[in-house]
Amino acid sequence: MALAVERLVVEALFANKVMVSIDGKRRMLKPGKASPEGVLLISSDSRQALIEVDGKRDTYNLGRHVSSSYSEPERQSAKVWRDETGSFTILGSINGRTVQFLLDTGATAVAMSGVEARRLGIAYKRKGTPIAVGTASGMARAYEVTLREVRVGAITRRGVRGFIIEGNSPTQVLLGMSFLSQLTMQDKGAYLLLESRF
Repeated sequence: MALAVERLVVEALFANKVMVSIDGKRRMLKPGKASPEGVLLISSDSRQALIEVDGKRDTYNLGRHVSSSYSEPERQSAKVWRDETGSFTILGSINGRTVQFLLDTGATAVAMSGVEARRLGIAYKRKGTPIAVGTASGMARAYEVTLREVRVGAITRRGVRGFIIEGNSPTQVLLGMSFLSQLTMQDKGAYLLLESRF
């Protein structure tokens, strides 16, 4: 039996799948398979989704709330362009210093090499917590830190969780989920549109 849905927000749109928040719970919907709350995706592309809620079908755009009385505030955004390798990269800053980010939804935090951290003036050995992280080459020694400020486009987040990995890898700073989880993502083909959810 379907549960009453009070709040539904579309967070990311893709061809034939959509990421939504249902009463605060994040779900990935695919056509024909209802969520535990009874929300059913009929169809979707990178612009909109046709979703059935409580037996009623309606078209949803990115960020749209199920309640027509909801007034969405202006949101911060950034365009992350796809490079020649198919990866999404963007210039941004950490603690006010410019860095090249590689968007990586598989990374749990904003991650960088020890070499990059020293360039940015991050005293990770003194202020960080020693940890071990898994990399493409196996386990590596790292430090968990709190980054004072991370900025991409018009989006600024403070107190972002970061990993500093000893050595010179990764060669680019990974923009991971400690930053991305607070945003919606919409695939526009040539670029990915990031927008703050509040």
